[in-house]
Amino acid sequence: MSRRGGVRHHLRVLAFDYGFVWRVHLRSFVGQSVPRRYREGDRAPILLLPGVYESWRYLRWFADRLNEAGHPVVVVPGMAHNRRPIAATAEAAQRVLDAFDLHGVIVLGHSKGGIIGKTMMLDTDGAGRIDRLVAVNSPFSGSRWARFAPNPGFRVFSPRDPALLRLASELEVNARITSVAAGFDAHVPEGSFLPGAKNVSLPLDGHFRPLGHPAGRAAILAAVEA
Repeated sequence: MSRRGGVRHHLRVLAFDYGFVWRVHLRSFVGQSVPRRYREGDRAPILLLPGVYESWRYLRWFADRLNEAGHPVVVVPGMAHNRRPIAATAEAAQRVLDAFDLHGVIVLGHSKGGIIGKTMMLDTDGAGRIDRLVAVNSPFSGSRWARFAPNPGFRVFSPRDPALLRLASELEVNARITSVAAGFDAHVPEGSFLPGAKNVSLPLDGHFRPLGHPAGRAAILAAVEA
């Protein structure tokens, strides 16, 4: 779908997006706990980092498939809907990796989760436990809509935010990042291109939709298993 679709296209993309969001919320009322089987597996551990106001269940389809393929899956306790500051959440996630002495970790992050993942790689992962990051529709360059957000949890994604600008200036670590991005993302119209990273463009639009669409799921899964 084209970036030049105008208001009607913008609204259509949002309708697809929030159709997926409501399906996740409805399913979340059944099976609240993290499956015990996620602890099992002899392949690279997968750390799930959802976006702001998202729970780990937004990434559950990937968690189930990757766990079935032999990857242990890590969910950060107490993360809830990811409303805490980026730096604090990065530290909390790092404590989990340190506590279980995990190595060769692959981070799978959606939106804010990708920003947290890069923050970990730069600031908290002194032991080098993280091998690489797969980020989906992450606002690495910010979002123009952030300045209109009434909630400070969204305003941190302003293109002028000092912490976000500092992350953008750190280019060396980008070589270990795959940035998967929709053709058009109404929430992040600037896109998710990351210099020096492996950038994967999806043949569909939406901020959340790639998490539930077969083409998006296939591309994201392939990026993790690369």
